[in-house]
Amino acid sequence: MRFLLNFAFVFLSGLTLSAEPDIRRDATVSAVEQVMPSVVNIATETILEYHDWYDDLLRDFYGVRRSPRQERRMSLGSGVIIDDEGDILTNFHVVHRASRIQVKLWDGREYDAEPRAVTSGRDVALLRIKAKPGEKFKAIKFAGDDDLLLGETVLALGNPFGLGGSVTKGILSSKSRRPSAGNEPLDVNDWLQTDAAINPGNSGGPLINLRGELIGLNVAVYREGQGIGFAIPVKQVSEALANFLSPENTHNLWFGAQVRPGSNPAVVTSIQHGGPAEKAGLHEGDKIVEIDGRAPAGLLDMDALLGQSPGHKASLLVEHEGKRRTVSLRLVPFDEMIRQKLGLTLKGTANPESPVDLGGQENKGMFIEQVEKDGPADRAQLQRGFLLLSVDGQAASDLKAVGSVLSDKAKGERVKLAVMVQRRLAAGFVEYRQGTVDVEVR
Repeated sequence: MRFLLNFAFVFLSGLTLSAEPDIRRDATVSAVEQVMPSVVNIATETILEYHDWYDDLLRDFYGVRRSPRQERRMSLGSGVIIDDEGDILTNFHVVHRASRIQVKLWDGREYDAEPRAVTSGRDVALLRIKAKPGEKFKAIKFAGDDDLLLGETVLALGNPFGLGGSVTKGILSSKSRRPSAGNEPLDVNDWLQTDAAINPGNSGGPLINLRGELIGLNVAVYREGQGIGFAIPVKQVSEALANFLSPENTHNLWFGAQVRPGSNPAVVTSIQHGGPAEKAGLHEGDKIVEIDGRAPAGLLDMDALLGQSPGHKASLLVEHEGKRRTVSLRLVPFDEMIRQKLGLTLKGTANPESPVDLGGQENKGMFIEQVEKDGPADRAQLQRGFLLLSVDGQAASDLKAVGSVLSDKAKGERVKLAVMVQRRLAAGFVEYRQGTVDVEVR
């Protein structure tokens, strides 16, 4: 009997030892293995043209004009893939003014990339890998906007000093770092703070939690102290991405809603009062399950389906709290939306067949082509032929620029238009007058 018991003990002991997990493979290693295929190294080349005082001397005194000299500057940064089609998030300052952008994946593959959208205000840029048709990539998952725990373990991934893929570990030191009211050297606004090492070249790389989810984009390090690094929180990144990949920005079509990226189905996060989405019956919290019978694979696919809808009309299957319904949506072209809100029609200034003297303002605005009688523009005494220079400080360079400002304006709000008027005087002289006028949006 003793022999049998001893045999059973040896057998069970051996079974326990053989099934013991590798203690090194903890949550940190698991998160890194999950995310590293989504992290890219970014190399940019910027060509700068310049001339020195000697060139000015030759031109002014001898009439000799020399071609500008060129200087090539290289810089390094990081990024993270957010879509299997090869869209990459990084910092605006990483790719600003770059003449060429190259990305290198964790497995050694290299590609050229091109900017899709940028915003200097939040220091976020969206790139697209120039890949072969049908080629797919590993995308990172997004954490919830406010799913942050003070003191939780976080990992910063990127390409510090051009050394290649690198991982540092720390904690989330602050969820909302703001500058103080005094002479605070930190010029940051609601960034995440971490003691995970962030060095030059880490910019644009992901800051992740132990679930392998994106919680921020690495952006800066505080050089006057140790263990103080910063990242743009995922909530701000999501807002920038939602603006990038909206029908307003990509197709000049007014949708009137924002959708949260990183979720599938996409979730409506905000609705503009009086916009097409509200008129169609969409609400905050709605999940967009299908568009014209097709389930969008993500925010990129959803934007493409909406923008390519026949006649700008789409049938949306949406879900809210487990219940599904179908809504009919009509997206409004920007020129039509501008007529609705301001009662005027715009056209560009560029016309090679009939150039117009704008007193140094060529191609810097749009002409007012028509003014609707008794409309908001007419009541503000705007007239056909006026040159619209800006809308609420935003240069009126094209319909997209004007429409992007007006799409956020609700009925009854006022918008400030800067205009220039051409007035012909005696003896062929022309006078240009510039001013601003407030127009009430209808």
